[in-house]
Amino acid sequence: MKRLRPLLLACSLLFAATAHAEKVTVAAAADLKFVMDEIAATFKKANPADEVEVIYGSSGKFHTQIQQGAPYDLYFSADIGFPRELVKAGFAASEVKPYAFGRIVLWSASMDARKMTLASLTDPKIARIAIANPKHAPYGKRAEEALRAAGLWEKVEPKLVYGENIAHTAQFVQTGNAQVGIIALALAVNPELASKGGYWLIPDKLHEPLEQGFIITKRAAGSTLAKRFADYMGSKPARAVMTQYGFVLPGEATGK
Repeated sequence: MKRLRPLLLACSLLFAATAHAEKVTVAAAADLKFVMDEIAATFKKANPADEVEVIYGSSGKFHTQIQQGAPYDLYFSADIGFPRELVKAGFAASEVKPYAFGRIVLWSASMDARKMTLASLTDPKIARIAIANPKHAPYGKRAEEALRAAGLWEKVEPKLVYGENIAHTAQFVQTGNAQVGIIALALAVNPELASKGGYWLIPDKLHEPLEQGFIITKRAAGSTLAKRFADYMGSKPARAVMTQYGFVLPGEATGK
């Protein structure tokens, strides 16, 4: 019996650890792909018993899915307006927390975008330009606003190809299905893309601010892990990663 006691103790401790382990599913805007991967990994190191699954996609589509009962515990939107609507409609268990301002850039894997401006997009040599779909992707809306403000929308619209989200848009350019794209700065500075082409930062005076925000969804109202991960987003390590990828953080600038 004495020999069994250590084994029984070990089993009981393992059961206790498993019982207290939690999992949350995060719906995150596609511009957060590289950022959230890093933040989730550092959070996991400090909380090895917990699991954070991140699903990336269009902010507008996530907004619709959450209202239809999709099993997301936190929702990070590239447009703060979407989570604000969910709060008003009763689909949130928290207030909206702003987490960043995004920026848009011209990026190319085959041309030197550093020497380009929006006017360069009218060049006959450029046959396809990728942007995210303005109907449901915030980065696509801002791309359209910038092109219209520059007086170029009608000239370049026939060349446009639309990505489902900003990561899909970048993929169009990576694969050569578009020569140039208007994508998120957060994607363009990632080594995977930065090594293939330069970028030109589009002046933010040409479009409305890309203010981004997140909520804990109603589904996760009783989740301590969702609350801890939400709090972690305001930590120094998480904010450092956001800054590294070109995001402007709340309290550090107005976004304009």
